[in-house]
Amino acid sequence: MTTFYVATGDGLVVITRCSNKWRARRALSSGPASCIAVDPLQPARAFCGMGRQGIWRTDDAGSQWRPVFKAIPCDHVTRVAVSGAQDANGLGAVYVGTEPSAIFRSDDGGETWRNCEGLSDLPSASKWSFPPRPHTHHVRWIAPDPHAHGKLYVAIEAGALISSPDGGATWNDRVPGGPYDTHELATHTQAPGRLWSAAGDGFFESENAGSSWRKSENGLGFRYCWSVAIDAAEPETIILSASPGPQQAHRAKQAESGIYRRTGEGPWQEVRVGLPPREGTRVPVVRTNPAERGSFYAAAEGDLYRSSDAGATWERLDVEWPADRPDSRILDLAVAEID
Repeated sequence: MTTFYVATGDGLVVITRCSNKWRARRALSSGPASCIAVDPLQPARAFCGMGRQGIWRTDDAGSQWRPVFKAIPCDHVTRVAVSGAQDANGLGAVYVGTEPSAIFRSDDGGETWRNCEGLSDLPSASKWSFPPRPHTHHVRWIAPDPHAHGKLYVAIEAGALISSPDGGATWNDRVPGGPYDTHELATHTQAPGRLWSAAGDGFFESENAGSSWRKSENGLGFRYCWSVAIDAAEPETIILSASPGPQQAHRAKQAESGIYRRTGEGPWQEVRVGLPPREGTRVPVVRTNPAERGSFYAAAEGDLYRSSDAGATWERLDVEWPADRPDSRILDLAVAEID
C-alpha cells in the first residue's frame, strides 16, 4: 500500500488509498511539521520533525505517533534521516539536524541520542549564516550514503555541504567549487559515488562522492533549485523543482516555480502537462516511490501530483481531504510502500 506523509505549515497529514480513493487525515497538528523520513528497513516506521516539539515516531504507518526526541537541546528540529544500513539489531541509524546547526544520532530507533560533535570546529563554520536570520544557521538536509556504511552528507543552510566518513564521529569540510547552499541532496542505490545537489546557487553533480563538483544547468530557466528526485529504477532520469529566487519560491504573493526533467547528459526541459501554473505556485517538493519504476510525485500548494511516465506528464491525485483542510504550504513529503 502506498502511503504519503505530507509535512505542512500546520502539521502532518497521512494519505492512504481506501476503496480506490485517496484519503487524507491529520496525524500531528500541534504546529508546523518541518520534516519527515521513512525507515527504509522498516517502511511502516517513520519519523516526523515538529520544530520546537522535537521528533515523533510511528511504527504502524502513521496511525499512532509518540515523541522520541522531545527534550530538544537546540532551538528546533530542521531535518531527520534514517540510514538503510542495517546493524546487528536490524536497525538503521537515525539522524536529526537542528538549528543552530548540530547533528544527533540514535542507534535504537530514537530511544536514546548522542550529539555528533565537531561541526562548529570546521573552518567554514565561521561563515555559516541563514539570510532571513543571519545570526544563525541550520541543518537543511541529511543524506546517508547507500554505498558506504557510515558515510553521511549534511547540508548547512547556508554555507556548506559537509560529510562524515564514520556516522558523525568526525567531519570533513566543504570542498572548493562545491555547492554553497544545498537544499536537497540525492543519492541512488545503483550509482555509487554519484551525488546530485539542488542548491540555491544552482544544480551540482558529483561522480566521486563529493570530492569534486560540476554545475549542470543547460536548459534550466530557474536556477534557485529546491527539490530533486531520481528515478527509482535507474539514475539517468532526474526531476528538479526550481524558482527564480527565494522570494518566489516561498512567498505566496510572489510565488513562481517550475519542474524540470533531464535524461542522461541531455539538457533540462521544463514539464508542464498536468502540473499547476508557474505563477502562484510555491516551489514543489518532488519525490519517488522506491517500489515504482518510472514514477514521480510532486506536492505543491496543498495538492499531490503523480507522473507514471518518468516525469514527462503529470496528473493531480484526487485526494479526499478532511473538512479542516491543512495549510497549503508543503514543507516536506515522503512516500512509503507498505506491505
